[in-house]
Amino acid sequence: MDKLSCYFLLLLSFFCFRLDLSWSLETRFNRAPNNQGSSDLANLVYHMGPVLSSPIKLYIIWYGNWNSTHQATIRDFLNSFSSPALSPSVADWWKTVRLYTDQTGSNITDSLSLSGEFFDSRLSNGVRLNRLSMQHIIKNAVTSKPSPLPLDPRSGLYLVLTSSDVQVDEFCRAVCGFHYFSFPSIVGATVPYAWIGYSGTQCPGVCAYPFARPLGAPPPSAMGGNDIMRPPNGDAGVDGMISVIAHELAESSSNPLVNAWYAGDNPIAPGEIADMCLGLYGSGGGGGYVGKVSTDAGGNGYNMNGVKGRRFLVQWVWDPVKKRCFGPNAID
Repeated sequence: MDKLSCYFLLLLSFFCFRLDLSWSLETRFNRAPNNQGSSDLANLVYHMGPVLSSPIKLYIIWYGNWNSTHQATIRDFLNSFSSPALSPSVADWWKTVRLYTDQTGSNITDSLSLSGEFFDSRLSNGVRLNRLSMQHIIKNAVTSKPSPLPLDPRSGLYLVLTSSDVQVDEFCRAVCGFHYFSFPSIVGATVPYAWIGYSGTQCPGVCAYPFARPLGAPPPSAMGGNDIMRPPNGDAGVDGMISVIAHELAESSSNPLVNAWYAGDNPIAPGEIADMCLGLYGSGGGGGYVGKVSTDAGGNGYNMNGVKGRRFLVQWVWDPVKKRCFGPNAID
């Protein structure tokens, strides 16, 4: 829901224990294994609401002026959820999300398909947006002629992705993305949705770490050389954005109406399954360390594989069976 809300403050202060996707600066990305967030204090509770157990149809709304190369990278990531790839894979990562069930015992679906795209390059709601604007953007996408997106309350999950030329309230300062559900009075039905912004030019040091230097961090010379991890697909903004997209997909699926899986007493600010693993990407992660991840021949960091030979760095999520943060690249 208010995902990634403290996500940025973590980078600014180097400490963040409960925000949507936050990282602290670290000159080394590999350390010895630790408990990866395992804690008796992580009291994740099921509140009897639905999870997304039916096949998910993903609908992208490209809001603003998008780089076609960035779009292709994001499409390949979304197509990796239900497609085989070299292990550890994006599909393997989703298996942890699938462990969550509803009150009937139905697991979150293993079927996610990119089912439609809408290009809102005319900026139907202007260049300055707030949280409620996202619902009006969805309404425009499902009502525009001649080729609207379907309004799909049974299987649809809508992703509003804003480009570098769009300003969103609290973006960079407090959030990198969030998820919620639409109001029938605005959109025409209740559907889960998520917004994620491209941070490559607005705040890479906030929303694209560890691919960019956090604000206020010492220069490389003071830290023993170039400590910034290189992005696996060549762009810090889009590679950082992909991890935020994964974060929101995991929480939209396990808590779509903000009444299913979360920790804490306040559904307005819940601790959800990705919130509990902020900044963890591999074994040994924690306390500001991303954990043990792989690097390719060019020195680009990644922890899972996708379609077309793509590689991605995606944050881990809370495993309800192991009672700790977990990902397919775990070595312990």
